[in-house]
Amino acid sequence: MTSRSGAPVVVAVDGSTSALEAVRVAAREAGTRGRPLRVVHAFIWPLYDVSLAPAPGAPPHAGLRQQAEQVVAEAVTEAGKVTPDVAVTGAVVDGAATPVLLAEARDAALLVLGSRGLGGFGGLLMGSVAVQVCAHADCPVLVVKGEARADGPVLVGVDGSPRSDQALGFAFDEASLRGTELLAVHAWVMPVPPSDLLPVAYDVEALAAEEERVLAEALAGWCERYPDVPVRRRVTYGGPAKVLVEESAAAQLTVVGARGRGALAGMLLGSVSHAVLHHAHSPVVVVRRRHEGRQS
Repeated sequence: MTSRSGAPVVVAVDGSTSALEAVRVAAREAGTRGRPLRVVHAFIWPLYDVSLAPAPGAPPHAGLRQQAEQVVAEAVTEAGKVTPDVAVTGAVVDGAATPVLLAEARDAALLVLGSRGLGGFGGLLMGSVAVQVCAHADCPVLVVKGEARADGPVLVGVDGSPRSDQALGFAFDEASLRGTELLAVHAWVMPVPPSDLLPVAYDVEALAAEEERVLAEALAGWCERYPDVPVRRRVTYGGPAKVLVEESAAAQLTVVGARGRGALAGMLLGSVSHAVLHHAHSPVVVVRRRHEGRQS
């Protein structure tokens, strides 16, 4: 069992093709987890001085609120086609996209977003909404992008930090649910000495052995907790973001922590998470809050 018993999977919709694909993914995720699905549309127009009613002479369904309700209804119908046994509800929630989604995340097991959208979700992946939601949400956030695959591993980046441990917990749980292997990647680069020091001769073999130890220690407890999950390890020299993006091409899901070791305090997302969110070839989950995973 996962944490937040009974909490729904929540998916954001706006009528775009990308949002409908997110609905399909969210429906499958809800079905796999045995959870209900909640479809939400952030309705920003009440914040502006505009009429929500249909224009004079227009059909009754032409008003802005009626259009929003239709978007939700169509998404609920689409979800039902994917997973008929999942309980699906829909809601039009007044407010801008970011605050609406962050409020929804407080009571969600998983929040699902499309990579592109319309209106309040326009330019979602490249804009500030996805970054802010991934950085501040009280549940893991799944951004649907890249190629949808039923095969391949669950890929997770590991750096030994507490945020990385949270991502590992989610990734192990997801691999167990999907019945697939976990690929744990730890990429490292040479330490940079202070600029006022002479060049340092590093013992590369010793550094590599230390990085192997970091990954082994990070995995140890989770491997015991999830004996059913095959684990493949990769320790490699190189930039973590570049390595994870390359590995994501063969993964069915990529999991990262919101921030990791060495992240700047003022950043919404760590540089690695930000780069993976933008460039990964698979759907990406950003885990900020601790994911308790399977309970004993």
